[in-house]
Amino acid sequence: MDILRVSSRSNPNSVAGAIVGVIRAQGEVELQAIGAGAVNQAVKAIAIARGYAAPFDLDLICIPEFALAEIRDEEKTVMRFIVQTKSL
Repeated sequence: MDILRVSSRSNPNSVAGAIVGVIRAQGEVELQAIGAGAVNQAVKAIAIARGYAAPFDLDLICIPEFALAEIRDEEKTVMRFIVQTKSL
Protein backbone atom coordinates (compact mmCIF):
# COMPACT_ATOMS: atom_id res chain seq x y z
CA MET A 1 0.00 0.00 0.00
CA ASP A 2 1.30 3.44 -0.91
CA ILE A 3 1.96 5.95 1.89
CA LEU A 4 1.34 9.67 1.40
CA ARG A 5 2.98 11.87 4.02
CA VAL A 6 1.08 15.05 4.73
CA SER A 7 2.59 18.14 6.36
CA SER A 8 1.02 21.31 7.66
CA ARG A 9 2.18 22.99 4.42
CA SER A 10 0.66 20.38 2.10
CA ASN A 11 -1.91 21.64 -0.39
CA PRO A 12 -5.16 19.73 0.35
CA ASN A 13 -6.26 19.85 -3.30
CA SER A 14 -2.98 18.29 -4.44
CA VAL A 15 -3.13 15.62 -1.75
CA ALA A 16 -6.76 14.90 -2.70
CA GLY A 17 -5.72 14.36 -6.32
CA ALA A 18 -2.95 12.00 -5.20
CA ILE A 19 -5.42 10.09 -2.99
CA VAL A 20 -7.82 9.53 -5.87
CA GLY A 21 -5.01 8.57 -8.23
CA VAL A 22 -3.70 5.90 -5.87
CA ILE A 23 -7.22 4.71 -4.99
CA ARG A 24 -8.09 4.22 -8.66
CA ALA A 25 -4.87 2.27 -9.24
CA GLN A 26 -4.67 0.22 -6.03
CA GLY A 27 -7.98 0.50 -4.16
CA GLU A 28 -6.49 1.96 -0.96
CA VAL A 29 -3.88 4.39 0.31
CA GLU A 30 -2.39 5.35 3.67
CA LEU A 31 -1.89 8.96 4.75
CA GLN A 32 0.46 9.83 7.62
CA ALA A 33 0.45 13.12 9.49
CA ILE A 34 2.39 14.36 12.53
CA GLY A 35 1.02 17.37 14.39
CA ALA A 36 -2.27 19.23 14.45
CA GLY A 37 -1.60 21.26 11.29
CA ALA A 38 -0.71 18.18 9.27
CA VAL A 39 -3.75 16.27 10.55
CA ASN A 40 -5.94 19.24 9.59
CA GLN A 41 -4.56 19.24 6.03
CA ALA A 42 -5.00 15.46 5.75
CA VAL A 43 -8.64 15.59 6.86
CA LYS A 44 -9.38 18.41 4.42
CA ALA A 45 -7.69 16.43 1.62
CA ILE A 46 -9.80 13.34 2.37
CA ALA A 47 -13.00 15.42 2.29
CA ILE A 48 -11.98 17.00 -1.03
CA ALA A 49 -10.99 13.58 -2.43
CA ARG A 50 -14.54 12.30 -1.88
CA GLY A 51 -15.73 14.94 -4.33
CA TYR A 52 -12.98 14.10 -6.80
CA ALA A 53 -13.81 10.36 -6.61
CA ALA A 54 -17.58 10.74 -7.10
CA PRO A 55 -17.45 11.07 -10.94
CA PHE A 56 -15.72 7.67 -11.01
CA ASP A 57 -18.63 6.15 -9.00
CA LEU A 58 -16.38 5.70 -5.98
CA ASP A 59 -17.07 6.53 -2.37
CA LEU A 60 -14.24 6.73 0.13
CA ILE A 61 -14.02 5.16 3.57
CA CYS A 62 -11.50 6.52 6.08
CA ILE A 63 -10.11 4.53 8.99
CA PRO A 64 -8.09 6.75 11.36
CA GLU A 65 -5.63 5.31 13.87
CA PHE A 66 -2.59 6.21 15.93
CA ALA A 67 0.79 4.65 15.18
CA LEU A 68 4.36 5.05 16.35
CA ALA A 69 7.15 5.97 13.95
CA GLU A 70 10.85 6.51 14.44
CA ILE A 71 11.95 9.83 12.99
CA ARG A 72 15.54 11.00 13.43
CA ASP A 73 16.10 8.45 16.21
CA GLU A 74 13.01 9.68 18.11
CA GLU A 75 9.75 7.83 18.53
CA LYS A 76 6.82 9.99 17.42
CA THR A 77 3.07 9.45 17.45
CA VAL A 78 1.71 9.52 13.92
CA MET A 79 -1.91 9.87 12.85
CA ARG A 80 -2.58 7.31 10.13
CA PHE A 81 -5.56 7.43 7.82
CA ILE A 82 -6.31 4.31 5.79
CA VAL A 83 -8.47 5.43 2.86
CA GLN A 84 -10.30 2.74 0.95
CA THR A 85 -12.98 2.74 -1.69
CA LYS A 86 -16.36 1.20 -2.05
CA SER A 87 -18.43 1.33 -5.23
CA LEU A 88 -21.58 3.43 -5.16
